[in-house]
Parts: sequence; structure tokens; C-alpha cells
Amino acid sequence: MKKILRILGLLVALAGLVLLSLGFFPAAFDEKFAPEDYGVGASSVIPSTSGLLREFPVIRGETSPAQAELGRQLFFDPVLSEKNDLSCAHCHHPDFGFADSLRIAIGAGGSGAGPERSGGVTLLRSTPGLWNVGYAQFLFWDGRETRLEDQVHIPLLQSDEMGATDPTLLAAELAAIPSYGPLFSAAFGDDDITFDRITIALAAFQRTLISRDSPFDRYAAGAFDSLTASQRRGLNLFRSAALRCFECHQNPTFASDTLRVVGVPSMLPDLGAGNDNFKVPSLRNIALTAPYMHNGAFDTLEEVVEFYSKGGGIRNGFDNIDPFVQGFELTDQEVTDLVAFLYALTDESGLPNIPTAVPSGLPVVPRMDNPARTLVAQINVAGGGAPEPAGAPRVIRVEAGETIQSAVDRAKPGDVIEIPYGVYHETVVVDISDLTLRGIPNEAGEYPHFDGENERVDGVISSGNNFEISHLRFSDYRSNAVIVEGVTGVYMHHIIAENTGVYGLYPVQCTDVLIEHSVVSGVNDAGIYAGQSERVVIRYNEVFGNVLGIEAENTVDVEIYGNRAHGNTLGILVVLLPNLTSKVSLDTRVYDNVVEDNNLSNFARAGTAAALVPAGSGIAVIGSDGTEIFDNTITGNKTAGIGVFHLNVAYSPEEINVPATPEGNWVHDNVFENNGFDADAFVTDLGIPGADILWDVSGAGNRFDQPGVSTFPPALPTSRWPAFLYNLYWQLLNILIGLL
Repeated sequence: MKKILRILGLLVALAGLVLLSLGFFPAAFDEKFAPEDYGVGASSVIPSTSGLLREFPVIRGETSPAQAELGRQLFFDPVLSEKNDLSCAHCHHPDFGFADSLRIAIGAGGSGAGPERSGGVTLLRSTPGLWNVGYAQFLFWDGRETRLEDQVHIPLLQSDEMGATDPTLLAAELAAIPSYGPLFSAAFGDDDITFDRITIALAAFQRTLISRDSPFDRYAAGAFDSLTASQRRGLNLFRSAALRCFECHQNPTFASDTLRVVGVPSMLPDLGAGNDNFKVPSLRNIALTAPYMHNGAFDTLEEVVEFYSKGGGIRNGFDNIDPFVQGFELTDQEVTDLVAFLYALTDESGLPNIPTAVPSGLPVVPRMDNPARTLVAQINVAGGGAPEPAGAPRVIRVEAGETIQSAVDRAKPGDVIEIPYGVYHETVVVDISDLTLRGIPNEAGEYPHFDGENERVDGVISSGNNFEISHLRFSDYRSNAVIVEGVTGVYMHHIIAENTGVYGLYPVQCTDVLIEHSVVSGVNDAGIYAGQSERVVIRYNEVFGNVLGIEAENTVDVEIYGNRAHGNTLGILVVLLPNLTSKVSLDTRVYDNVVEDNNLSNFARAGTAAALVPAGSGIAVIGSDGTEIFDNTITGNKTAGIGVFHLNVAYSPEEINVPATPEGNWVHDNVFENNGFDADAFVTDLGIPGADILWDVSGAGNRFDQPGVSTFPPALPTSRWPAFLYNLYWQLLNILIGLL
């Protein structure tokens, strides 16, 4: 018996040692991004007449004029194909936006070029255009390559495309052509011809295909007569919070380095990068490259707009559509305006010459007529003179019978637009920098009133740097009260927004934002929202009756203090969401707020991220790092006072492409009362009860210095815990969760 007890004792001791050893294995941290890769904040040029003038990203990869010239000759030379009958330009024809105007590309064995190509192997997808491809991180429709040199390999070597299956033989064939030796010498310093050098030269040429002098670009530079009235209206729709085209097709490239599911109807089975993900293409020169989408499903841009207006692939039975594809309503005129704006992105000033002859002596693709050019010329008929110089700052008062927009249109940088008390039924657009919109209250202190009559999309749209707006009331817009996109210097204050659709006050991709002394209610997403921005202060506001009171989404360096958030579905949310340009949510301080009775039933639109939020939440941190929550009064929230969760609480693993574990968050010195008394089923179905503080046990370095409050789990790590104890506790809890 003693022997058995001794053995049992040893086993217990061994088990104890194993458990204790867990304390020597620290909780794993997510991989961190370098600050230059955060993807937050403005890209606007300062100083500039317009906030729409944005810094282009750096071209990805190296090039030189001599390498680009060699690449130009190779691009048009059929010698690169197995049968010397197919050049890159046969499919990527310069007169069709470096696409081919076919629904699906035709590879080996075909004849003709561009839209006249026929016969041969039918490939899987349409031919993508190449304008501005040097900026793209993801190449091919499915994003499988990230370097142009690597991308070049595939069409050159694939048997169903150009078919040069032996790279050594291809290099030898070029070496036998006398005229190529000097071109390689100029490009690389000697006449050694290799397959790698062929791909380097072709990539170098593609990096020269830059389009950045369109009517829109001239408008963005301050020549405001460069767009027609229709195109300006289309631009406003493009960046509105209702359509949200700009979320994926971002100025200045009008693309984004993301793969997304939109649910294009398929003629052939094709799952892209997995789960129907395809890259977001640039819209520059889009007018020249019909038909559209990865499979050429739509012949016209009007058809593309109709597809998105109906919610993309939702009508085709897709159930994993990107959250930005929500559908919208447009009149026939609005469709015309939006398409007219897309035509304003056309610029072929950098179109390279097609060589009259190539070193191999083989036939070169001819110039071809693209009927879209005629339509472009008919639509892009605005002026385009130099921007007018700014004078001394002026105060421009909106006159009786005058629209606010007409007053804005005669302003220059530095001016103040005064809006007398009254009711205004319009959408106002501000693209000029250094402008102030200021309401003049009546004797009773009532603000001038923007009434959208439940018909207009947005109240004010601004893309001007150093924009100030104040002392105005907005109601009954379909999407947003005030949206400011992509600029530096945003000051919103003394604004009332009621029932304005998706958002109230909405700065996105901005830098240096201050929102204060405003009241927002009745919106179906976030009352005050700061997204993909940096250096944001939200203070002394009141938000109630919204789904989300205040939201900081994928944003860095935020202060949220002195606000009252009550009667929302969730009071204050700090969150990191997937599939945005910004990949981080860092360094937010939430303090001195009153967060009470946020128990409103969720009325967000189905399919949006906001629709996932359970009712009864005071403050939530989801996937964010470095959030400090302190000195808040948090009462009467039926699910939780504060919740800290991993992003997988709302998204499946395959949807998450960001470091989504909440890390380094610190909750301390808050006042809690009567929270967690009737938790929402979304939480209880996870096996989590209501409490003052909820933590899903994810993430390293989280601390909760809140003695005497209700929590789940019952014990939470504090600042006093040594690293060993934290690691041991964290490892044990996660093992337990794994077993359950």
C-alpha cells in the first residue's frame, strides 16, 4: 500500500511540475507591423488647394530607362512565345487599357490581337489591364504573386499561354538575334541574355505604365472646372457612406491591396484565391477595358453599378459577401453621374509607342480602334485650367435664396462660409482645403438645419485638408450627416445629427481629428466614427439611440474622454476589423466617460459588422492592442460593463487577415454599478455570463485592476501578478477552453 501511495504521490508531484512548467511558457503575441505599414491616416498632399490631391505609393520594385526600353521591345515581340506567334501585347493591347476587350482571355493557338483574337485555348479568366500595375501588391486576379518579375514567369512558361516551357531555350533564341545584345548590354551592363533578365526587363516596362493626369487628377490639383457637373455629382456618390466605393477603390490608385468576395456570377467554376476572393482592381482607365470583372461578366459600367446596387452576389446565392457590398438605391440620373465620374479617371498621356518593328523581325500588333475612346471624349468635356490663387481669407455669407453649395463653389482656401439660420435641403460638397463651414444660430440658439427629407444620401461631404464645420443640425439623411475622407486636419464641433442613416460624424482615413460638443442619435451604425485614422480626439459629446455610440475602428492614437454614451446598443467600441487598408488598432485611451444603459435592441443593417453587436454592452475592445480604459462611470449595461475579446468572436478564421488578438490592454479605476444583469443571448450562448468585466482569455499582457467587481472568468490578471503567474493562469485557461 505504501508503495502505491508513493507512486501516486510521485504522479501528483509530476503533474504539479508539469502544470508549474506552464508558467515558463509566455503567452504568444501576434506578429507586429512596422509603423510605416499600419495603413492608417491621410495620404493627402499638404499644402494643396484640394484635399483630394494624394500621395501615390512608391512603385514596387526597381526599374531603369534602359531596362524599360528593353522590356518594351520584348513586350511587343512574339519571339517570347513557343511558336513565335503571340506577344504580351496580343492580349494586353495598349489600345484597350492593356487588356483585350474579351470576356475570357484566349491563349495558345489563337490568332489576332485584342478583341479580334479568336480560336486557340480559352483560359479561365479575363485579361486584366496593366495601367498602374507597378503600385499593386497582389498580381493576377487571385493575388497569387506579389512581384512583377514572378508574375511574368507564368504567362511565358504556361503551355496554354505563351508556352515557352524551357527558359534556357528561350534565352538562347533571343541571344541568336543580333539586335538584342546591345539592348541587354544597355540594360544590364553586358550582353548576357538570361531568362531572369527577360523577366526583369518586362517588369521594368510594366512599371512605366503610369496613369495619373486624368480630369479627376486635375480637379484634385485645384482646377475645379476639370469635371463636369455630372462628374462632380458622381464623385460625391463614389465617396458617399451609402455606396462606399472609396473603401475598396481608394484615391489615388483607385485600387486597394486586398482580396474580396463580391459574388460575381460565374460562367465557369473558379474559386480565386480560395472562398471566391479576387483582387480589387484599379479603376484608372476603366472606361477602356470593358467587359468587366474577373470573368468578363458585365459588358458596361452601368451593369457593374447595377450589380453592386443589388448587393452583389447576394442575389446569386453567395452568403459570404464582403461587408462593404450592401446594396444601395440610385436613380437613373445618379447611375449616369457615377459612370461619368469613372470616365473622368481616364488618362492615356503615358501610353507607350508600339514599335514599328522588333529585333526578331516578327509581326507586331497593329494599332486598333477602341470605340470607348470616342465616348470618353464626349463625356470628359470640362475645362481644366490652372487653379486660381488664393487671396486674403474672406467671410462668405450664404445669401437669401442662394444654396450653400454655390457659396462654397466661389470660396478659396482660407475662407469661412457662414450659414444663416434656416432649413436647407441639399448635400454640400467641400473639396477645397482650409475652409470653414459655420452655422449662425438664431436668437434661441437653434442651429441652421440640413434636412435630407429621407431622400438625400449625405449632408456634407468633405475632402479638404484643415476642414472645420460647426453649429449645424442634420436630420433625415439616408447615409451620413458629415463625412470627411482622406485628409489632414478635421475639426467637427457643436453639431446635432439625428436619424442620418449609417453614421453621424464620420472621418475616415484622416489624420489629426477633433470631434467635440456634438450630439448624435438614431443612426444604424456608429453615431461618431473614426476609421483607419490617426491622432484622433473625441470628447465632450453625447451619443444615444444609436447601434454604436462611439467607434474607433482600425485607428491609431485615439483619446475618447468626457463623453456621455447612453441608450445605444453598445456605448463605446474600439475594434480591429479585417479586410481594410489599415491592419492595426493601437493605443486608444478611454477615460472620464459616462457609459450607461446601453441596452437598445440592435437595428443595424443585416450583413454589416455593426449587426453582430449584442445589446447591453458598455465598452468593448475587440482585437485591439494597447487600449487603456480608466476613470469611467459604467452603469446599467445588461450584458457587460467592459468586454475584451478576440476578433473571432464575430468572424471565422478564414475571414481574419489581421493580428486580431487583443493585447496589452489595461482596465483600471473605473466605477461599475448594475452591469451584466441580463446578458444578451449572443454572449450566454458562448457559455459566458453577464458581468462588469468580460474577457475571453485571449491575448497576452491584458491587465484588469478592478477589485471588487464581477468578472468572467472569476479571476482576472492584475498589474501585481508576476509574469510567471500570468503565464501559468493564461496557459491553464486556454487549455481548459480547448478541452471544452
